Amino acid sequence: MSEYGVIEASEVGNWSNETSEADVIIIGLGCAGVCAAIAASDAGADVLVFERASGGGGVTGMAAGHLYLGGGTRVQKAVGVEDAVEDMFTYLMMNTPEPDEAKIRLYCEESVAHFDWLVSNGVPFNDTMYKGKHVLQMTDECLIWSGNEEVYPFREKAKPAPRGHKVAQVGELGGAKMMECLTAKAESLGVRFVYDAHVTQLVREDGKICGVNHRIYGEDKGCVRARNSVILAAGQFTQNEDLLKEHLPELLDEAYTRQFSPYDDGAGHQLGKAAGGQLKHMEGALMTAAFYPPESHIKGILVNKNGKRYVSEDSYHSRSSMITTEQPDRTGWLIVDEKTYAVEPQHYGAYPLVDAFETVEEMETALGLPDGSLVETMSNYNKHAALGEDPELHKGKKWLQPLDNAPYAALNASVGQATYMGFTLGGLDVTIDGEVKTESGGVVPGLYAIGGCASNIAQDGTGYSSGTCIGESTFFGRRAGRKSAAGN
Repeated sequence: MSEYGVIEASEVGNWSNETSEADVIIIGLGCAGVCAAIAASDAGADVLVFERASGGGGVTGMAAGHLYLGGGTRVQKAVGVEDAVEDMFTYLMMNTPEPDEAKIRLYCEESVAHFDWLVSNGVPFNDTMYKGKHVLQMTDECLIWSGNEEVYPFREKAKPAPRGHKVAQVGELGGAKMMECLTAKAESLGVRFVYDAHVTQLVREDGKICGVNHRIYGEDKGCVRARNSVILAAGQFTQNEDLLKEHLPELLDEAYTRQFSPYDDGAGHQLGKAAGGQLKHMEGALMTAAFYPPESHIKGILVNKNGKRYVSEDSYHSRSSMITTEQPDRTGWLIVDEKTYAVEPQHYGAYPLVDAFETVEEMETALGLPDGSLVETMSNYNKHAALGEDPELHKGKKWLQPLDNAPYAALNASVGQATYMGFTLGGLDVTIDGEVKTESGGVVPGLYAIGGCASNIAQDGTGYSSGTCIGESTFFGRRAGRKSAAGN
């Protein structure tokens, strides 16, 4: 039975006088929560944030700090990238399993303004671009190709443009830098923070959520009243094995390394559901094991246990990885030759080398593939690659090169062999302003959800682009903060 629930105000015997009350109470201090706090405070609200850890950050604090933004940001213009709102909109609509057109339209149309808002609140971005194809950027360059923009069929419908904006920080600490900047801004506005605070119950009065009950180090500290509303910003449910068993059992497989902060137990999901909210896309996750760097490996081919290609190899790493998990026995191999094989330092998505082979026939036998299957696949691929074509899967021309320079290498892309990482994407169904929606189509009065415990744009890994989660969390967090400050 969940420890999270809702109590009626008439049952409250202990209203806390330790933290008084606030206009807006926010549960969680990740990127969504801090942006909601800033926006609500800017709108004149008295804001109180309860954070379960001893400091803010959440999963964002562990991330490289990419935000998916476009339509002509300052950085895009500075490095000579042309990007139209309509192209960004078309791309995101194509990549979202169940797109909410109004949300995606607004996100794209206000993307430049949101970038400018982040900058105005202290988040730094350099006017530079990282032009390589790499999972880990160890520089402080900003703009990257962070998704499937150049991949078929998306490039046919939307003009490709790089939209991943990385916070100006060398290496993988951009998310921590962003949280440091935004938290300092919130503090300067008078936002109050209570750390080591575990919110276990929402308080309801006359049908409206009006407060929370919290504990600190296990000790009941009583209830705190929210004059306007409560915002759930408590993160994902990647750590909660019971919720994973119910909604996403694949991630319980030990073959996956789950990425989560210490308190990603789905607290926001469970509180919202207890209040009458409904959950969406709970089966959605990002699961990835990248086979690049080096870039040259993108010129190889991915084949399944039938010796057949199954995904365009220039796809974003989560797309190719997710499709690998859907292959027979979740098995696949990356096939490269002497010209395309290169050794790079191990990273989180490393594909282990199976062996090297002098002939395709020898490799086919060693991998246990059907007789003639890999020979036929390689022959067809090489014939068309020599002409700059890929009629089967439409790999981009710059990655097409015949694999005809022996010896050949096979790298294991299979689940349980390659290093797969995953995290959840499902959350509460919310309006464009973050209000928690009910099954009947209404909203739970006084309750909002943002970030990892809300379902907005990021719904699955095949259409994911790096920066979507932090981008949408900060954007819709701002909207929820502004709306909640208004008290309606």
